Amino acid sequence: MYLKTRRLFDIIIAFSVLLVLLIPMFIVACLSKFFIGNALFKQARVGKDERIFVIYKFATMKDLRDETGNVLPDEERMSRFGVFLRKSSLDELPQFFNILKGDMSLVGPRPLLVSYLDLYTTEQKKRHIILPGLTGWAQVNGRNAISWEEKFRLDIYYVENISFWMDVRIICKTIQRVLFREGVSKQGYATTSVFEKMTKN
Repeated sequence: MYLKTRRLFDIIIAFSVLLVLLIPMFIVACLSKFFIGNALFKQARVGKDERIFVIYKFATMKDLRDETGNVLPDEERMSRFGVFLRKSSLDELPQFFNILKGDMSLVGPRPLLVSYLDLYTTEQKKRHIILPGLTGWAQVNGRNAISWEEKFRLDIYYVENISFWMDVRIICKTIQRVLFREGVSKQGYATTSVFEKMTKN
């Protein structure tokens, strides 16, 4: 029953946030364009029932390539302004448009790369039973600082125990995480490590 009603909650919250933050978001977009070269970052991600959609973020990395045309490592492309956007989580704000479109929910497993689809075990694929989220149980319990295995374990726990009060708890803890800028990146990485596994069931 809760899964059927929370879509309305998502729409109300996303619309309200966009209404309040529209001008600040426009300013961030202009600054991203000036400092980085692009205002928005768009990428294909996997959503509910493994449906592919395009996620929106403010750009945090420059499009820098080597002499052969290959993209340089994240650490070399990340700008100072991009670091600020990531640490403050401002880069995630355009995803409220994804929520309005129905691609995402406020809370759920974070949507990951399409290239990871064939690497999941049967158990890990349970994370696609529900809509991916702007924040989630894994994000408030370590975010990028924890291992992939731990992230998936937390995602599946959320899918199997989803409730209104759990979502309220996650949203409150997300505000705390954003304010204290916890778990933004994995140690030794500009963002997080690449998921490379895994033995399929």
